[in-house]
Amino acid sequence: MERVNKTCARLGIKPGERILAVRISTATLQYYRGAALVKSYVVSTSHRPPSNVKHSLGTPRGLHEIAERIGAGQPPGMVFKSRAPTGRHFSEFPEAEAARQLITSRILWLRGLEPGVNRGGEVDSHERYIYLHGTNHEDRLGEPMSAGCIEMGNLAVIELYDEVRVGDLVWIGDCNRLTPPPLQTGPRPVAHPRARPGSANRR
Repeated sequence: MERVNKTCARLGIKPGERILAVRISTATLQYYRGAALVKSYVVSTSHRPPSNVKHSLGTPRGLHEIAERIGAGQPPGMVFKSRAPTGRHFSEFPEAEAARQLITSRILWLRGLEPGVNRGGEVDSHERYIYLHGTNHEDRLGEPMSAGCIEMGNLAVIELYDEVRVGDLVWIGDCNRLTPPPLQTGPRPVAHPRARPGSANRR
């Protein structure tokens, strides 16, 4: 394997069946089961350059795992604040608040696995509240717009949430290949339909 396998070996981690690969430069997330591409999604990452440093608002690179899955059973477009559902769809928020990046539908809270890179001290992805979550700005997916998180369409994040489990690996970077043999290229990423016009919330 290349970087993921090498990183796992260095950390003493055995890769599981499911791996998510977020490629910052192409604004895509690929869901792999084994060496097979299951699905590809358009996402958005930070409006700032990638960074693992606290307060940078950059999307962190490196190997992560899903630490928590939050939001099961909530309807598409539900807004979360402090990881709790507000009871309101993003379209119900005042225009000024809805203009911000809201956290919607589901949350996959990430934990860095590389000490000194994305775990511990000033570079701790979990302490930075780095999530994979739905957005109220689905029409802007594919362009940099987050405060460090990986944002997805609401139906897409619900679909992915149902597939993954706590402990599944998440690679964030720009590597072209995850594991040997070469991964399937798969179809071009397709944006998922909106749940409703508007949006959901962060932290």
